Amino acid sequence: MASKILRLLALGPLALLLSGCNLVIMNPSGDVAAQQRDLIVWSTVLMLIIIVPVILLTLFFAWRYRQSNTSATYDPEWNHSTRLEVIIWSAPLCIIVALGGLTWVGTHLLDPYRPIARLDAERPLPADVKPLQVDVVALDWKWLFLYPEQGVASINELALPVDVPVKFNITASTVMNAFSVPAMAGMIYAMPGMQTQLHAVINKPGVYHGLSANYSGGGFSDMHFKVHGLSTDDFNRWVADAKANNTAQLGRAEYLELEKPSHKEPVRHFASFAPDLFNAVVNRCVDASRMCMDQMMGIDMRGGLGMAGTVNVLTSPEPTPSGRPQRYVAAFCTFADARGTGQPAQSSAIN
Repeated sequence: MASKILRLLALGPLALLLSGCNLVIMNPSGDVAAQQRDLIVWSTVLMLIIIVPVILLTLFFAWRYRQSNTSATYDPEWNHSTRLEVIIWSAPLCIIVALGGLTWVGTHLLDPYRPIARLDAERPLPADVKPLQVDVVALDWKWLFLYPEQGVASINELALPVDVPVKFNITASTVMNAFSVPAMAGMIYAMPGMQTQLHAVINKPGVYHGLSANYSGGGFSDMHFKVHGLSTDDFNRWVADAKANNTAQLGRAEYLELEKPSHKEPVRHFASFAPDLFNAVVNRCVDASRMCMDQMMGIDMRGGLGMAGTVNVLTSPEPTPSGRPQRYVAAFCTFADARGTGQPAQSSAIN
């Protein structure tokens, strides 16, 4: 008995440490995350309606029909009870129906591609509020945030105004990753050559934790960032400071250098960036020697290049930034071009 008491006392310091934990998923600061929290709570409550009675009845039957209880009815030939069958099967069916309805409603209301319609449970979204757009690029192993309307960019730091809807456009440079800010909204995958979206809002000022939630290589464990929930004035000040105190420009050449794998990248800001940079990242053509994916798909949609894509190819003598030979489809011609009465259309680079 004494040894059991000592073991329980040994757990005391651990309990004190756990009491200081901030269960951010259950105490979020954004409305989308709060609704996701509510789904977890309601789903747990519905499941406990079945689990708790089953546990209690198991303990009761074990006690009631113990060997020493000679007053309990002993019926070794018993094999069926319609009443018990109805109770045993109807209760789980009701729970499944309720969970299904809850899941269906929550899935549509919390679709990450759906713009949010409220700031929180008590405040609808004002008609004059314009969402903030943030373009997110998962690099190896760091995060790049682009603010198209503000014209600034940052590495491993995300600043958001409080009570302003945010539209995230998310992609990756090389491998699949996952963008996650548990205090604000759920996890959304970032994939190269694709663009995902997330609509969310942060409701409380503060500093929150953002991270990568999908293993992506050696620097994955350091791929996290701080999210600053700021008042509108503080957010405008953050943008002004990024422009005033920084002369760094993020053009295509600078991005190609930034894209190279690195560990524990410090927070940095860029006073400006190439306006078409995010689109080039999504279409995997930041290197100007590569044809963009949307151009390739456009060609495919029109029927492809046919033989021209295999035999009508020239190699440019000019070197490329990547050091690889630059190849071109010689020309896309109309019938007039082929007869020599028109100018050939502009060539397109391919790899």
